Amino acid sequence: MNLKPFYITALLFTTFLIFIACDDNTDTLGSDLMPSSDIVVKESRTYDVYTQSYSAGDSVLARSSRSYLGQFTDPETGTIIKSDFLAQFHCIDDFSFPDSIVGDSILSTDLKLYVTKYVGDSLATFKISVYPLTKIMNPDADYYTNINPALYCDTSVAPIAEKWFTLSDRTISDSERNKSTYKNRIVIPLPNSVGKQIRAAWDSNPEYFDDSEAWINSGLPGSKGFYFKLESGDGALAYINIVQFNINYRYHLWDEDKDTTGSCQFAATEEVIQATHFANYNLEKLLKDNTSTYLKSPAGIFTMATLPIDQILTTDTINQAKLVLTRYNDIINSGFRLDIPKYLLLVRLDDYNKGFFENYHLADAKSSYLCMFNSANNTYTFNNISHLIGTMKRELHNGTATANYNKVLLIPVEPTFDSSTASTQNLVKLCHDFSMTSARLVGGTNPVKLEIIYSKFAK
Repeated sequence: MNLKPFYITALLFTTFLIFIACDDNTDTLGSDLMPSSDIVVKESRTYDVYTQSYSAGDSVLARSSRSYLGQFTDPETGTIIKSDFLAQFHCIDDFSFPDSIVGDSILSTDLKLYVTKYVGDSLATFKISVYPLTKIMNPDADYYTNINPALYCDTSVAPIAEKWFTLSDRTISDSERNKSTYKNRIVIPLPNSVGKQIRAAWDSNPEYFDDSEAWINSGLPGSKGFYFKLESGDGALAYINIVQFNINYRYHLWDEDKDTTGSCQFAATEEVIQATHFANYNLEKLLKDNTSTYLKSPAGIFTMATLPIDQILTTDTINQAKLVLTRYNDIINSGFRLDIPKYLLLVRLDDYNKGFFENYHLADAKSSYLCMFNSANNTYTFNNISHLIGTMKRELHNGTATANYNKVLLIPVEPTFDSSTASTQNLVKLCHDFSMTSARLVGGTNPVKLEIIYSKFAK
């Protein structure tokens, strides 16, 4: 008798019985071996967070490599921002005039303000006055956007120069403006006697030009810097990345046996102080609006949120805490609409008041957080602030909580990243956003939502 077919059939039947006795769903694999009391479950709860607009008071730390000039009325809110600035000038270590300058060869002296971008109408007309600074600005001091220029110069006397201008200089031909090498700039002529006096000092006191410190302390015209005061105009605000103090001259090229022109330049750089003075107007109606909250930069309005720490459960572990802020779309359709703040910093009110920016702190994802605007969803989302909530709960429990322990500010900021590697970006610098931005957020009497996901062991 051939037992092979019978043996194969029996084996297949046995395998089939084993197979159907097993559950093909592996979701509980491992948990079947645990006591039912140890199974971890997740639960989501949503809490109301109340927000309000918070005035920056025109006073934020003015730590920026750009300067700003102009006045602009926001067509959406009717608020007005005005800006002018003070600037010192850097003297390069190898500064020199050519030896072949002879006679009355200083052709002109001027200031050039290079405009990288602007908000508003490029044909809006402005007037500025230029005053030499009479007091040295301390390089070790912190300067704020409500700086009083009158402390550093005498504006009761006649200015050293005045200039009417538009951001689109119509004295420049279209063909010149369309060249790739053209840079938009505001040129302010200075008395030529300024350049001649500096040229003469180069012959008599060359040590005045050893470095920036020697130059600033030399007492020469403009060596302490200038105040660029906005006198009149509305409709645009310029972002200025380079300010130059130029002495233009004629000298002889001996190897070519001909005369040519050149320029000695002192530039406003990060090595010396640039302090922009901002003033905001008509913010009161936005601050009083309790149906929403606002973000306005520079030096305008933050949003403050009060986290409901006393309502949040502590018996379970917080896995995630997500805060979402939704932006309202603009109502007015204008070609001069302001940009939306790109980055927001969430920082404790107490930490901000204790010098968060002054002490060069960065968002650490523990007590401060950074997020970027999501244009697809029209939202700012802080995905997980659980560490901050845990800290606040502990402070409340152990009696170390301050009056503002549960309050955070949402501040428009400009981050700088180290992009040395393609896969990672490390935050290396964080400053207030000094660009013209504005956003209206859901908030006020309409609470925003804080979603918390807990994990706990099943009972």
